[in-house]
Amino acid sequence: MTKTAAVIGAGPAGLSAAEVLAEAGLDVTLYERMASPARKLLMAGRGGLNLTHSENWSSFVARFGARSERLKPFLEAFGPQNVRDWSAELGEETFVGSSGRVFPKSFKASPLLRAWLRRLDSAGVKFLSRHDFRGFGGRAALFETPEGPKRVEADVFVLALGGASWPRLGADGSWVAPLAAAGLSSSPLRPANCGLLVAWSPYFREKFEGQPLKNITLRFGDFSARGECVVTRRGLEGGAVYALSGAVREGLRAKGAEILIDLRPDMTETELARKLARPREKQSFSNFLRKTAHLGPAAIALLREFEPPPDETSLLAARIKALPLRVAGVSGLERAISTAGGVMWEALDEKLMAKNIPGLFVAGEMLDWEAPTGGYLLTACFALGRAAGAAAADFAKGDQPVSS
Repeated sequence: MTKTAAVIGAGPAGLSAAEVLAEAGLDVTLYERMASPARKLLMAGRGGLNLTHSENWSSFVARFGARSERLKPFLEAFGPQNVRDWSAELGEETFVGSSGRVFPKSFKASPLLRAWLRRLDSAGVKFLSRHDFRGFGGRAALFETPEGPKRVEADVFVLALGGASWPRLGADGSWVAPLAAAGLSSSPLRPANCGLLVAWSPYFREKFEGQPLKNITLRFGDFSARGECVVTRRGLEGGAVYALSGAVREGLRAKGAEILIDLRPDMTETELARKLARPREKQSFSNFLRKTAHLGPAAIALLREFEPPPDETSLLAARIKALPLRVAGVSGLERAISTAGGVMWEALDEKLMAKNIPGLFVAGEMLDWEAPTGGYLLTACFALGRAAGAAAADFAKGDQPVSS
């Protein structure tokens, strides 16, 4: 008889698991709490879908920090080039941007998702929406649906329920408690790739909200990130901020956090001091900094935000190169790009199967790992979903032993 698989969660990891399970000949049903699949993927594609990254392999793997070794086998099986080949098979050729990030040539998520869903439909994958996962009971998945409670039995299950960031798109972390009740514990869910909260003065907030800080470097301890960010009402957002947010988040838990902003990373402090030593004559301080240090309005205002800038040239150069900024916190999960924390790796075997629930596999962002933006998050979700799907197929066919 044909074996059955229930994949719960229709994001990138769940769709990947369903694809592999269907290719292995299982009867696959995909359950999703929202009305349509992959809503967060579609949102990510609004600014150009960053599928993966083209940097060298060792650097790519290192981006996953403390979980690099855990994720390495899965990324070796389905890494950046595999993602590009898979996308091309779906009719979406990719290209490498100036930053090394990889995008579909259409620069959109919707064409890729439509092609992917057509492939799954052709493979016989059934999609059931409005199925809100509520836990496990008696070797079955329990759902709340518009028609009432529903109990689903299958030979294997793959959970790909996402993290808890942007909950209005579907993943809200509500799976933590029911999985804990089933004996599958998680570390606390925390915001990752998120904004930093800063207590701006009313003047700075009203005057500079939405203004960019371009070509800067942010530093926190041993961590640094170069790029740009945007002033928001509550603090700072943007690529350079997101890259540093994980380290800042953990620093806040320990003792608070102060970051340093280098407003002119392409210039040494000595070179900057030499330029600032020129006579100001009748220029205003702002015009002088704009012409000599090439600082924008927001950067100049930031120098004045918390204390007057020093008059002495060398001290002013030092302040521009290392402007201290006290961080009050990080943005919450409702605005974070991704989630840190999740199902503990120790609760799973090397095939991503729960040690205490044979036949139940876990994949994607709901596992305890995090990565910066730049294609790393999506690549790992694809890889983990495919790995869980392959292992679940082997288990259903009797090719994988039960973990102790």
